[in-house]
Amino acid sequence: MKIPVSSPFLGEEETKLVSEAVAAGEVSGNFGKFLPKFEKDFANYVGCEHGVAVSNGTTALHLALAALDIGPGDEVLAATFTNMATFFAILYQGATPVPVDIEPDTWNIDPALIEEKITSRTKAIIPVHIYGHPADMDPIMAIAKKHGLYVIEDAAEAHGAEYKSRKTGSFGDLNCFSFYANKIITTGEGGMITTNNKELADKARMLGSLAYGKEVRFRHEAVGFNYRLTNFQAALGCAQLKKIETTIGLKRDLASFYNQSLADIPELQLPSEKSYAKNVYWMYHVVLRNKAKGRRAEITAALKEAGIDTREAFMPYNLQKPEITKGLVGENACPVANDVAVNGFYLPSGPVLSEEERNHVADSLKSILAAL
Repeated sequence: MKIPVSSPFLGEEETKLVSEAVAAGEVSGNFGKFLPKFEKDFANYVGCEHGVAVSNGTTALHLALAALDIGPGDEVLAATFTNMATFFAILYQGATPVPVDIEPDTWNIDPALIEEKITSRTKAIIPVHIYGHPADMDPIMAIAKKHGLYVIEDAAEAHGAEYKSRKTGSFGDLNCFSFYANKIITTGEGGMITTNNKELADKARMLGSLAYGKEVRFRHEAVGFNYRLTNFQAALGCAQLKKIETTIGLKRDLASFYNQSLADIPELQLPSEKSYAKNVYWMYHVVLRNKAKGRRAEITAALKEAGIDTREAFMPYNLQKPEITKGLVGENACPVANDVAVNGFYLPSGPVLSEEERNHVADSLKSILAAL
């Protein structure tokens, strides 16, 4: 038995719509009926007025920062425990990333630690809805309002997740999603910016399409980027969006199974779901505790022997060697994130795991931990 950590949930509708785009010759990122439809429908799903489709989640983050004119001399606070795309986007703009430690249960940015990081150079906060659990947005938004800061939600892993019955990706000035192959919905590669600010949406769209001139096409309005999503990728996204609630239901059902099967095991910290949250469990992430702590390599190797694929937790920004070497960050700046990073990993989390596969994962992990 070989169980991948994730696999896309694809079907006939995806093939039909992509084939339709290809048959019409609408394959670029400049035209085609599926691009505006995907942008509009996804923005509506999230609860925003505008959507700007882009080539991936990283370019969404970069465009968001560029549209807000954040650059050299500016500081951006971000949850340290994330895919480094969050921090790379800040660095692309020449701005200074400031890592903020995480809550020990949700693994999201800790709002109680944000204000102490704010300086006169701070321009924005990037909360990351890690592994599908929403960050605690009320205090984050209150702090941003108090200090006049932008908020850019990194919702790459949280399509359909909810904070107090409101979907993630609808709180910030600009909000960023990824449609990579393992995301809740996918376009293979791809991303989206959502916002209620038309001016920012127009600016992001302009910058992401090489900043072509309005009156004279090749008299560019700015230094632009080629970050367009293609129309046939958008066709795939339209098909995926139709079944997003089904996909989320399957994800939550798998998480419920793991929660029950792995409950009360002292060697495991399981993902949480706060009272304010609807967790979509993009990945089912666990953290090793007690006698299993520090033994991740051994445990994941044993799972691999059993045919079970896993992935180690994200490595925080403050543990990235280039940044430490350059003196940009202190290795011990975020101790909670450091602990989760070296002891965390996620189990197979695809929406289409069979009953046999999920039982094999849970039984194998319990057996391996019992034998420690």
